[in-house]
Amino acid sequence: MFPHELNDPRAFEIAQAMLEGFDKHYRLFRAASATAKQRFEQADWHGQQRAQRERIEFYDLRVDEAVALLEARYKTSELPSEVWQQVKLHYIGLLTKHLRPELAETFFNSVTTRILHHSYFHNEFIFVRPAISTEFIENEEPAAQPTYRCYYPSQDTLRDTFMRIVWNFQLALEFEDLGRDIDLVLKAVGEQLGAFRWRTNFQVQVLSSLFFRNKGAYIVGKVVNGFSETPFALPILHKEPAPGADAPANANGAKEPTAARRLYIDAALFGEDELQMLFSFARAYFLVDMEVPSAYVQFLRSLMPRKPRSEIYSALGLQKQGKNLFYRDFLNHLRHSSDKFRIAPGIKGMVMLVFDLPSYPFVFKVIKDFYPPQKDTTREQIQAKYLLVKQHDRVGRMADTLEYTRVAFPRHRFEDELVAELKHFCPSLLEETGEDLVIKHLYIERRMVPLNIYLQEASPAQLAHAVVEYGNAIKDLVAANIFPGDMLWKNFGVTRHGKVVFYDYDEIEYLTDCNFRKVPAPRNEEEELSGEVWYHVNKLDVFPETFGPFLLGHPGVRDVFMAHHADLLDPAFWQTHKERILAGHVEDVFPYDPHKRFHVHGVAPALKVPEPQDRELPIH
Repeated sequence: MFPHELNDPRAFEIAQAMLEGFDKHYRLFRAASATAKQRFEQADWHGQQRAQRERIEFYDLRVDEAVALLEARYKTSELPSEVWQQVKLHYIGLLTKHLRPELAETFFNSVTTRILHHSYFHNEFIFVRPAISTEFIENEEPAAQPTYRCYYPSQDTLRDTFMRIVWNFQLALEFEDLGRDIDLVLKAVGEQLGAFRWRTNFQVQVLSSLFFRNKGAYIVGKVVNGFSETPFALPILHKEPAPGADAPANANGAKEPTAARRLYIDAALFGEDELQMLFSFARAYFLVDMEVPSAYVQFLRSLMPRKPRSEIYSALGLQKQGKNLFYRDFLNHLRHSSDKFRIAPGIKGMVMLVFDLPSYPFVFKVIKDFYPPQKDTTREQIQAKYLLVKQHDRVGRMADTLEYTRVAFPRHRFEDELVAELKHFCPSLLEETGEDLVIKHLYIERRMVPLNIYLQEASPAQLAHAVVEYGNAIKDLVAANIFPGDMLWKNFGVTRHGKVVFYDYDEIEYLTDCNFRKVPAPRNEEEELSGEVWYHVNKLDVFPETFGPFLLGHPGVRDVFMAHHADLLDPAFWQTHKERILAGHVEDVFPYDPHKRFHVHGVAPALKVPEPQDRELPIH
């Protein structure tokens, strides 16, 4: 029960200190997002990627600061429960007019659970459910920027309206030919909407901040025509100076490296599916300057109603809020389901024990306590690999993971075989407390069809597409300075959109740390006939020629692979990309179909892949 009186002055001070800690976090978070515009204008691609990576660490740093401060001032770990009950009530009062109450509640939970014993995690001391509504929050200050702007064009002014939409973002660089690009956008709008009837309330709604990621900036909005709404996104890219072109000098005679650059609109993306790809769980988080995050999430949810709010928060860089909402959704699913957790179907991993709930589209991965001899690794090294992926540009080819500690599952929902596996392979991470089974550390990933299983059951067209996609996935990872390590088909999955995504990270390395070599020629007949590797191999040596025997046993797979991706078996391919990255080059990896690009011609038609049929999906 909550106390009838708020009679302990420490409670208000603690609540206020917690909120100040959160506000400091969001100021820094927002500053990193706001300066993305300047980095984009300066073509500071390394700085943009660095900001994306460093921003992920902000939250835990601020939580640690708050915990240390509260413990030093108030010895909070020793306070009685009555004080903590009052702290929460005061905190709720402080949030009544806050613009980001849901994020502040999550911050409160993070700090509190670091201080208190885990037995308190499900009681009234934390926000198991939100206490403050996020509906219709807006900054009511006269000078405040609205979450989105509305434009009301007529049929004669639609072109001018889209010109104004772009101008309103006040980008410092000029466009190469904005009129040309807007004409291409309008042509795409016409093709998308067809011969529609122009309704009285025709309008274009556009979010007030640009979405920045890697080398792109995105305008995101929707066209409203009567009762129909069409989501859209317009990617803005840099037109690179021609090789050898000399940039103009400024008044002081110094070269202006960005002066020769121009901007252009690269494509027009429409509909929920294309927006889903842009906001995919396999891509890095956006940098977006948001005063009211919940309003951005509400708008984006209107564009992608099938995308959970948890994934939208994560895509906006608010991954801790995404984790919090995901866990609430998971608990709700448990309450409304009755099937049991089981060992995930498919080939078992050597370093991860993977289990799933058939009715839930995610898998749960636990690091084993011991590994076979060929896996020379440690728990700490595996966790470091997963952190690398979290902080790196995932280029649409590496699944995002949610990392949790001390997750309590209802024991009766576990199959006995799974419990036996957990007790055998992961005893150090397992704890039984009454009716609960507590797993001390695990990762959660979206479920996909393992590529090896997909290929076994695929039609010829599906097989061809999947093999091409597999090679494209590896090349996208190469562009992002990632060598996947173990390239076997079983370590890749197929999404419902037919995309191939990598999900096994325990052998991942930076491409630039690897040494790509040709297999030496044998010096004598004995070496030539040897079944063992007779030449010296260092730890990070890679021999691409040796991939073939492991990957290309199926004739149909081999034919498609060699027609599209034979270069992956050539050390020169890998070494060339390594040298380009070391020289500072940042590759373009587009989060949309190349055929959508306005200024690219002569691209061969993409292979179309039917979605997997409704059946039980094997799990990695």
